[in-house]
Amino acid sequence: MDVVQDLLTFIVHSPSPFHAVMAGRDELLSAGFTELAWGKPWLLAPGGRYFTRVYGSALMAFRIGEKKPRGLRIAAAHTDFPGFRVKPAAGMVKDGYGLVNVEPYGGLILSSWLDRPLSLAGKVVLRGKSAFAPESYLVDLARPLLTIPGLAIHMNRAMNDGVKLNRQTEMTPVAAVAEELEKTFFLEKLAREIGHDPEEILSYDLTVYPVETGCLLGFDAEMVSSPRLDNLTSVKACLDGLIEGEPSHGIRVAALFDNEEVGSHTKQGAASAVLEQLLQRIYRALELDADDLAADLAAGFLLSVDVAHALHPNYTDKADPTNQPHLNGGVVIKQAASQAYAGDAEAVAIIAELCREHEIPVQHFVNRSDIPGGATLGSMVSSQLAIRTMDVGVPILAMHSARETMGASDQAALTGLVRAFMGK
Repeated sequence: MDVVQDLLTFIVHSPSPFHAVMAGRDELLSAGFTELAWGKPWLLAPGGRYFTRVYGSALMAFRIGEKKPRGLRIAAAHTDFPGFRVKPAAGMVKDGYGLVNVEPYGGLILSSWLDRPLSLAGKVVLRGKSAFAPESYLVDLARPLLTIPGLAIHMNRAMNDGVKLNRQTEMTPVAAVAEELEKTFFLEKLAREIGHDPEEILSYDLTVYPVETGCLLGFDAEMVSSPRLDNLTSVKACLDGLIEGEPSHGIRVAALFDNEEVGSHTKQGAASAVLEQLLQRIYRALELDADDLAADLAAGFLLSVDVAHALHPNYTDKADPTNQPHLNGGVVIKQAASQAYAGDAEAVAIIAELCREHEIPVQHFVNRSDIPGGATLGSMVSSQLAIRTMDVGVPILAMHSARETMGASDQAALTGLVRAFMGK
C-alpha cells in the first residue's frame, strides 16, 4: 500500500483520539513492539521496542538502540482534531425532530460542518464490578446517523454576505424524525447500538465525525481531500518514522498527546508531566540516573510535528511575502519570533541539512506580521524539558475545516524526515 492510501486507511480507522491510539497500537504490535502498562513496573533492554497507552487517548512509543542507550530524539504530535463532542443528557426533542446536544471542540470552522452525513465514535463507560472499576468500551457507529442542516437561502437572502452561526442554536445535529420521541431517545439508541441496556451506561466521550472518507483529488491525483489531516498526518508520520528508523544507538520516542486543540493542559496533554515521567521511567529501567537524562536532553532534539498553512490561491494576501509553502512542496519548517512555534537558528539548520542529506524537499512558513497565527505543542514540551525543538509539518489548505486538502507527495516527505531523524 502506498503512503497516501496507507494514510487514508489510518484516518478511516481513527474517527476519535481513542481510535487513533488503537490504530497506532495495531501498527506497533505488527512491527514487533511490546505493550507496557502505564501503571505497572517496566523491564527494558537495549534493542527493545515498546509502547504504552496513557488514559486511552495518548500513546508513547520508544526504541532503545542495541549499542549504547544514550542520546535522545523525540518526535511529537497530537491525536485530537477540531470537531464536536456529545454533551451529557444529549437527547433533545423539538417539533417532531430528535436532536443531539453537542459542543464544539477546538477552533473548528462551523460552516464546513453543515449538511454533511455525520457519525459517532469514542468511548462508552458502563457499570462495572465497583464504582472504581467501570468498564470502558470503544465504539464506532461507522454509518451516517446525524446531520446539521443549513438554512435555505430563501429564508435568509443575505446568506452569501456572511452568516455568523450560533454554536448552541444553529449547530445542533438532527438524529431522528418521529411524531413521538422522548428526551431519552439518544441514550436508548446508543444503548441499542452497543448491545447494552441504557441503565448500564454511566458516561461517554463521543466525537461527531464526517462519515465521508478521504480521497485523491485533481486531474492527476496530485492532491488529497480528507477529514482529520490535522493532525493525523503527523501521528502517522511519527509512527512510521519510529518503526522504520532503525537507530543503532540511543533512545527514540514518538510522543502522541491528546487535547492539543484545547490547550494541552490535561493529564494526557503536552503540557502535562507525562513525557517527563516516561523518560524518567525509561532511564531508571536502563539503570541510568537523572544526570544522564539531563545530559541527553541538553544534547537531544524534539521534532514537533503538526500541519502548516499552505499558500491559498484565493487569499494570497494572507501569506507572508517571502515564506509561502505550497502543496507538494515538501516538509514545512515553521518559525515564529514569538516562539509560538518552537525553534532556534541551530534547530532550523539541523532540520534543513537533514532534509538535504536525504533529498527531502523542504520549505518555510512564517505568519504575516499583522496576522497572529496559531501555536502547537513544541513550545510547551520544550519549556518543560529544556530540549532543542523544531516545529515542522505538511502544508494544508482549509485547516480546521471538516475536510482539509494537502499535496499527495507531502506525506512521503514528512515520513522520510521523521525516519531520517529517528535513525540518524
